[in-house]
Amino acid sequence: MQRMARLRAAALQTSRPPQAPGWSFTQTSGVTGSAASPSCTAPTRTTSSLKSREVSRNSSIVGELHGEDLIVTPFAQVLASLRTVRNNFTSLTNVQCSSNKRSPATPLSPVTRVSLSDEAYQKLAVETMEELDWCLDQLETIQTYRSVSDMASNKFKRMLNRELTHLSEMSRSGNQVSEFISNTFLEKQNELEVPCPVAKTRERKKRHHHQTQQEDQGTMTQISGVRKLSHTPGLQGCSVSRFGVKTDQEDLLSKDLENINKWGLNIFKVAEHSQNRPLTSTMYAIFQERDLMKTFRIPADTFVTFMLTLEAHYHSDVEYHNSLHAADVAQSMHILMSTPALDAVFTDLEILAAIFAAAIHDVDHPGVSNQFLINTNSELALMYNDESVLENHHLAVGFKLLQEDNCDIFQNLTKKQRQSLRSMVIDMVLATDMTKHMSLLADLKTMVETKKVTSSGVLMLDNSTDRIQVLRNMVHCADLSNPTKPLELYRQWTDRIMNELFHQGDRERERGIEISPMCDKHTASVAKSQVGFIDYIVHPLWETWADLVHPDAQDILDTLEDNRNWYQSRIPQSPSPPFYSGDAEGDLEGGGPQVPV
Repeated sequence: MQRMARLRAAALQTSRPPQAPGWSFTQTSGVTGSAASPSCTAPTRTTSSLKSREVSRNSSIVGELHGEDLIVTPFAQVLASLRTVRNNFTSLTNVQCSSNKRSPATPLSPVTRVSLSDEAYQKLAVETMEELDWCLDQLETIQTYRSVSDMASNKFKRMLNRELTHLSEMSRSGNQVSEFISNTFLEKQNELEVPCPVAKTRERKKRHHHQTQQEDQGTMTQISGVRKLSHTPGLQGCSVSRFGVKTDQEDLLSKDLENINKWGLNIFKVAEHSQNRPLTSTMYAIFQERDLMKTFRIPADTFVTFMLTLEAHYHSDVEYHNSLHAADVAQSMHILMSTPALDAVFTDLEILAAIFAAAIHDVDHPGVSNQFLINTNSELALMYNDESVLENHHLAVGFKLLQEDNCDIFQNLTKKQRQSLRSMVIDMVLATDMTKHMSLLADLKTMVETKKVTSSGVLMLDNSTDRIQVLRNMVHCADLSNPTKPLELYRQWTDRIMNELFHQGDRERERGIEISPMCDKHTASVAKSQVGFIDYIVHPLWETWADLVHPDAQDILDTLEDNRNWYQSRIPQSPSPPFYSGDAEGDLEGGGPQVPV
């Protein structure tokens, strides 16, 4: 973790001054409101006080496990503070408790009244009262309709908004990166307000709004995108190929899939050697590796028929959101579920649901963002009331395809299993809506910190609610895993997402509507945007995930840092021009982060 702690300190050198590092959990004091808890703001303590505060917001778990961490989620802060109060009370009163339920993660050195001087005793008593008062203040301000998740996510959004506001004021490219991150990863009601110098473009958008509405209105259908395939293979009763697909390069494909259990599988090679069926061949290998077809009595021919049908509903002419991406996310989920820290945590049904969700999570993706569909009054936006438009559509198509001939891979599940699986898959695919990023991150951070300051400090995923929360974040991590892969692969993904974004920008230009941030091919600075994307979005997410599975994800974090440094080295060192120029319609420099949108 020490190595990655330098990430935000490096920041975007050409977009902001060195003293303004990127957003990080560790750069803010752990306050939920205007006042900080005493144990959070005091940098030093007396020896006795430090002993009694071994588990506090300034040390979210015992030091030998993770080093000094700063607890930032409000609920975990209150828990940590109350634990400090309890420990201090024990020290002040010499009360002995036989129960170890509330014992800290590591036994504290005994501190008794006899060992404290009068001055130290009085100081510890005052600090305990301040700590308790702080907890009461926080609890008194919590509104009943606000969930623990909302408390944390709203705090994280405020933290990120402060950094993005600063970034947007520093340079043209900073404004573009800021707008993109805000539009993509923050929900509309929490959207960051940043200055936009392209006033005339907004006027063009208004002029063409009515025309755009008329162009995009179509006939509403039940589930669009599902189509009968003339080439759908009739595999029922037929033998299935070794990897689920027919290929004359089976030996090469076999060599590729030897890495099915490794982070950084070259999915591009898998596509090349599987007759462009990377999703089918990868899923077949994963199901074989996990013995899922046997566990859930899935006929091999039915599985392959469904996978080929599903893969055919991914658009091969879409640069990024195609079956390559689906295969990559599915294989990443397979690896993340196999991490030693999560060994034997998930049930077989949860594993089946997670891998299936990854496989369908972008099916029938049109290559444009949710906001584009909303802005153009598309049929899908109307059908799903502008809420997670594409994610709802992917779910509808994915489940509808199970009804095609010989495609029901869940035919031998019980009714209860099918209902449970469907519920889990819906939760996970909806979690791939990037506007949910801050809420997901807040949930995960709250879970990690809460478990750290309670009981033994061991994270126990012993109920289905906690496990599904982890799976939602896991699929989100897998969806944002490109920057953590070997640089050779990461750069290919970056090229693909940029081409897809540029294609959307071309369509917006043709329609005369405002070009979305990072979609203008004439103004893109890819390297700068990648650094910003990692600093503000990818690293905070993966840092929290690494905390959950510590130390299993250290290699992933190291690769992420190396990739960030590579893109940082590609940024021209000359300072950016002033944000505002004399021409209100002047071009913006900057570029688009590589993100699924």
